[in-house]
Formats: sequence, C-alpha cells, structure tokens
Amino acid sequence: MGDSPENTDGLPWETDVEDDAPSAAELEAAGQDSMFGDTPEPQAAPAPEPAPTPAPASVEPSAAAIQTQESAEPAQPYRVLARKYRPQTFAELIGQDAMVRTLANAIARDRLAHAFLMTGVRGVGKTSTARLIAKALNCIGPDGEGGPTISPCGVCEPCTAIAEGRHIDVIEMDAASHTGVDDVREIIEAVRYAAVSARYKIYIIDEVHMLSRNAFNALLKTLEEPPAHVKFLFATTEVDKLPVTVLSRTQRFDLRRIPVELLEAHFAEICRKEGVEAEDEALHIAANAAEGSVRDGLSILDQAIAHADMDTGGKVTADRVRDMLGLADRGAQRRLFAHILDGDAKAALAAVDDQYALGVEPLALMRSLMDLTHRIALTQVSGSEAEATTAEERDQLTEWSKRLEVGQVHRLWQLLLKGHEEVRHAPDPLVSARMALLRVLHAAGMPDPGKLAKQLEELAARGPAPAASAGEGGAGAPTAALDWEELIEKVSAAGKLQAESIMRLQIRPISVEMGKLVYTRDAKYGDAIEPVLKDALYAVTETRWQLETGDPALATPSLEEQRQAKAEAAKAAMKEHPMVKAVEAAFPDAEMIEDRADVPPMQREVPWNRRA
Repeated sequence: MGDSPENTDGLPWETDVEDDAPSAAELEAAGQDSMFGDTPEPQAAPAPEPAPTPAPASVEPSAAAIQTQESAEPAQPYRVLARKYRPQTFAELIGQDAMVRTLANAIARDRLAHAFLMTGVRGVGKTSTARLIAKALNCIGPDGEGGPTISPCGVCEPCTAIAEGRHIDVIEMDAASHTGVDDVREIIEAVRYAAVSARYKIYIIDEVHMLSRNAFNALLKTLEEPPAHVKFLFATTEVDKLPVTVLSRTQRFDLRRIPVELLEAHFAEICRKEGVEAEDEALHIAANAAEGSVRDGLSILDQAIAHADMDTGGKVTADRVRDMLGLADRGAQRRLFAHILDGDAKAALAAVDDQYALGVEPLALMRSLMDLTHRIALTQVSGSEAEATTAEERDQLTEWSKRLEVGQVHRLWQLLLKGHEEVRHAPDPLVSARMALLRVLHAAGMPDPGKLAKQLEELAARGPAPAASAGEGGAGAPTAALDWEELIEKVSAAGKLQAESIMRLQIRPISVEMGKLVYTRDAKYGDAIEPVLKDALYAVTETRWQLETGDPALATPSLEEQRQAKAEAAKAAMKEHPMVKAVEAAFPDAEMIEDRADVPPMQREVPWNRRA
C-alpha cells in the first residue's frame, strides 16, 4: 500500500496509520469470517493428469484472458453506512465525551474497574464502546511495548484481532440467545485461566438484561471478585431489569442520546466522504427522525440516498426525505396550526385532508403539531428568537410565542397529547385526528382557568360595591339592588339560609359598604336579626360588619317587595292587553291566576284558567 493521505478534515476515521494497516473493509470481512466461517470458493476435484500432448506452436494467452485473470478478485459487497462508519477509536465515538474523559482518567491513573456497564437507547454506541474498551486495555502499540491507552493504535496484533472479532481472549456473548445458567457456568469455569496472549481476558455480554435470574445469581460471586486478569463489559438497553446486586458490582456509564445538531454535522461529513450532495433541511429531518440514535439516523440516511432521484444527480432533498418518512411539510404544519389558533374549523379540516392525501399519516401530523407547540414553549421560556431552519419559520414561531399566553400553550400541549393517544389507538386514525383537532380548535381561544379563578378571588376580596341611595337619582336603585342581590347570593352559597331569608324578605337597604350596612325594615318585623346577619356576612367576607338603621325615606324596597311589584306591574299590563279584555268580555267568570313554576308548561302558556 502507498502512503496514506494526510488528514485534512479532522474525521476520526481518517487518522494516519502505517502502510500495512488493514482497511475498514478488510477488518469487517475478517470479523464476518471469524463469526460465520470463511466460505472458500468451490474447487473441482483433482482429475488424473492427461497424457502430455505437444503444445501447438505459437499459442499465447490473449489480452482478454490476461485482463480476466487480473480482475478475477470478487467485488466487495455494499456495506450499509451504519457498518461502514462504525467507530474504531474513541475519537470516532460522537456525543459521549464525559464517558471518554472518565475512561481516559481511569487508564492514566491505573484505576480500572473490573466490570463496566454501558446503558442507553439503541444505536448510541454501547457495544462499540465495549469493543473500544477491550482494544484500549489490550493495546501494545506499534512497537509492542505500549500499555493501556485511551487511543489504541489499531495496528498491533491485539487491536487488529479484536477489530476482526477473532481475539481468543476477548469473548463476546449475546445474552439474548445465551440466557441460561449453563452459559454463565462456562464463563465461571474459564475465568480461572489466565489470558493466552492479551493483557486482560475480557468478556463482552450484550443485552445482559436478558439473562435469567439464576444466571445472574450464578455470576454474582465471580463478578464481585474476579481474577486480576479478567474484565467484564456489559451492554443493555433496559438497565431497570438488572438486579441491584449486579448494578452495585459494576461501574455504570449512561450513554446519552446524540443531539440533533451533532447528528446533522456527522451526517454531512459522511455524505461528503460518500460523494453525496444533501440539503441541510434533509439532514435535519433525518437527524430528528433518528431520535438520538446514530445507527437509526445512518439507516435513514442510507435509505434517503437510495430514495433520491437519479435525474437530479442523486441529491438528497428535504421533500424526498419527508415523502419517504411520511412527514408533513413544515409550511403545511404552520398553516394548519394557524387555522387552529384562528378557530377556522373548515380550513383546518381541509388542511388535514390535503396532508392525508399527500401520504402524511395522522399520527405524524399530530406529532408535528406537538413539536410546534413545544418549540413555542421553549421560545417563551428563553425569551429569544425561536430555533428554526428557515427565517420564515423562525419569525412565525417568535410571533406565536409573543401572541399566546403561557397557559394557552400548555393547554394546547395537553389537548394535542391526548389527541395523539386517541389517534394511536383509534380504529380510524384520520377520523380520530379530525375530532381531536376540532376539540383543540374550540378550546384554543378559551380564557385561562387560572386567570379566571384569580379574578374571582379578587372580586370576593373586594366585596359588594356601595349601594347608591334613592335620592341620588333613579339610576341608583337598580345598581343597589344588583349589589345587594349579589351579596345575598353569596350568603346563600355559604349555607346561611336563615340570614338569606331575612335579607331577602325584610331588609330594605339604604347603603351597602364593606363592613357596614345601613338599612330599614317594615315595622311588622320586631325580632332581633343583627347576630344572624353579622355571622353570615362575616362568613362570606371575613370582615366584621356594623349594622345601622337609617331613614326609611332613603331605603329601597326589599328583594321580595321588588319581586311582588314587578309581578303586579306585569299583571296590570296583561290586563290591558286587547286579547285579555276580549277573553274577560266573553268569559266574565274567568279569573287570571299567577304563572307559577310548578304549573306544567302547556298550562303556563295561557295566563288564565276558567273556573266553573
């Protein structure tokens, strides 16, 4: 091999290695051969040597035959991006800086634990990290004199053998298919023997939570006090299923989800190395859909590259990626969200139908609206401009964050979240999405319940407004009656029924102020009412009241007297009606009776009832 090119872009997988270092393809092929066995090319059985025949004169191989012999090597099969760019050094492991720093310090200080546990969601590098730790602990350097290092050379025999999956002292076991106690017993028997050629004998157990309870119990003693030459590396996606006794015997590393921005940069660099042109928005969509998983994101990117149109030179566009994933266009998302906020039900349903006709799933549509709501809330909290891929989207989100109140945004989120769950389990997701969005639309403009409750508390604290006297003008009496009636309703709601009856039937208010009531009442009432009224008024206002009697000429009638007066006025007006007069003329013995609430509706429609 010739001299390796100089690393100009800082990609960790382009580090300079010696001329005899194997390529990533060779390492991958060797690892496959070690796991599944090398498949030799079929060879024909040796035939008996034929009798020598004289070769014809001037027989030479043709140029085509020479070219065929030179190109006899089989072409390498295509490897997906997730395998092709699997990290081979800690420098290539993106998004896990805290773990790498901890391991580097532990190696530098010779404080290596005997068991490590890598946990996290799928595709963040748990198994890759375990293999890298195995290489870091067993690396001997290009000269064969090196020790454990956070930057393994990748060219020494241990590094090469571990990368190829054929190192005799690095045993990798899949706990999903080896769950029993017999599998663990083999490990317990083997740890007693020293490593054959490496510095440490390392056991990598993937998906360790799949081990049975008995298998875990059998492993506990060995895991707590293993020989000095043994290291255990566990990887799992469900750390909660591991027994506490196992967790307490391991050094745990929680591998984080990879941020969207870091995934975008990683995908852009891979596209550059692959010679693929991709739009920034397309990479952003793929990174968002990956949900923090590098492997998922690379699988989506691989599919997007294959999905790209050939007539555009294989360029990965946002529209094609969105179409591939069944996502809604961002502009259509914002238009639908605007229709919901404006209360335009017809336009909102039309927008939903348009997106569904384009292949957008109702569940993806609900998720897109939830994402908009979430970003509006983040903008309100940060107080700065919203983060978006385009200036138009950024301006729209910023405008909504200023227009909507915090309570409205949170209510929108709760309604959309409930609608998302309904759409997920509905027999007809489209119908469910329509009904859920209609519910959100009608509730979006409702006032904030917290603000309403606060206004009611302030109104109750202020108490009833002072009543205007009758001498100050005719407009004062209705206002006093309303204020007085409101106070009576509060007394009734507090359960003070005796005080309510007294206030409604007997009291003729003159002035009503907070803490002071000036009133009069008919002379026929002579009982003591002040203790009952003071107790009831204190219960509803938490204020000590002073009750005084005043000039009867300034008092307004009691509520009962007002009701009777209105009834008499209505009765007198009814008698003046031409139809009533005609009925009285035709039926002299007829008598007009009061329309009562307990009378059936068919009878209450006729304001009289003939008596025989």
